[in-house]
Amino acid sequence: MTHAKRLQALMLGLAVSASIPALALPMPEITGRPVERQLGMQPPVTQIGAEVYSLHNWMMLVCLIIFIGVFGVMFYSVFRHRKSLGHKAATFHESTAVEIAWTVVPFLIVIGMALPATRTVIAMKDTSNPDLTIKVTGMQWKWGYDYLKGEGEGISFLSALSTPRDQVGAPGVAPTEPRGDNYLLEVDNEMVVPVNKKIRLVLTANDVIHSWTIPAFAVKQDAIPGFVRDTWFRAEQTGTYRGSCVELCGKEHAFMPIVVKVVSQDEYTAWVGAQKAKMAAAAENPNKVWTLDELKTRGEKVYATDCVACHQANGKGVPGTFAPLDGSPVVNGPKAEQIEVLLNGKHSGKYSAEMPSWKQLSDTDIAAVITYTRNNWSNHAAENIVQPAEVLAARSK
Repeated sequence: MTHAKRLQALMLGLAVSASIPALALPMPEITGRPVERQLGMQPPVTQIGAEVYSLHNWMMLVCLIIFIGVFGVMFYSVFRHRKSLGHKAATFHESTAVEIAWTVVPFLIVIGMALPATRTVIAMKDTSNPDLTIKVTGMQWKWGYDYLKGEGEGISFLSALSTPRDQVGAPGVAPTEPRGDNYLLEVDNEMVVPVNKKIRLVLTANDVIHSWTIPAFAVKQDAIPGFVRDTWFRAEQTGTYRGSCVELCGKEHAFMPIVVKVVSQDEYTAWVGAQKAKMAAAAENPNKVWTLDELKTRGEKVYATDCVACHQANGKGVPGTFAPLDGSPVVNGPKAEQIEVLLNGKHSGKYSAEMPSWKQLSDTDIAAVITYTRNNWSNHAAENIVQPAEVLAARSK
């Protein structure tokens, strides 16, 4: 039986097991995300995932057999040989045969589990000869993707939560919109990869520890600041597969999803072309002089995407955690200081959360969001406009 057929048989078995009378309600289609009334793990779409699923199931069966055997003997002995039936406690002590048995048998069980598990773990770590290498950078609270080698080399983008805040609500405030099927599991820019190709991921982080996880791929790898780690996957079916950061990374930890879209080779080639055309069109002249209104309009969009989670829509921040921008001496002071903060980050002992570096944003986006904050709420900075050329000059120092 080929691996593809084994995967199909596994999924068919899951569908059958999910249709037992107690769960007779119709099951929604499984599309690479958690669903209601789903039994077991998400159906795997990689060879490693299928091996992990198989190991999990048979090891759970071994543990169940041991549990039933040990507790069955124990409860039988307690009730069958209890004192009220006239039984007396045995007077023997050690038994060499028993000592050997309960040493050798568990040893053989552990070895029987360890051998196939070790083979799978070694395969998980084999990132050699990839078709495509992608750098993944975790940051509060989004993912950065840089296509390093292979078709699509040079493509770079950020991927952030796209679920509207009106669906999320706030502490003490109910959401004003109904929540969709992919609530908190949808992003504005998906990672796109071709089917049946080995994809190597090189992971790091620029602030705290994050963890990149897609259950359908059986991939979970921590992204650690100052370290580079790698993992890989080869998806054998097209589709959209969803996961999230599974390392507690701060206030917006629950709002850091991961979405990978697996497409055919032709679709991937078309996507690469579209992305490169989009990047070329977005390449702006840093020497262009923008008007105040143009910068404020663009800055409002950047703020809503990248800043509102910490500093809030009203610019008040979160007391003791995130600094307010409304009335901030930095925002209302010399613009060079605010440019420095966005490019290199800042930590103040007054607030527990560190301001990360935002140098991954374009010069125009940084200039726009600074201009927006210096002209919004109660702020009326003397130096109320920042041009992209000023950010470029500060970045070059």
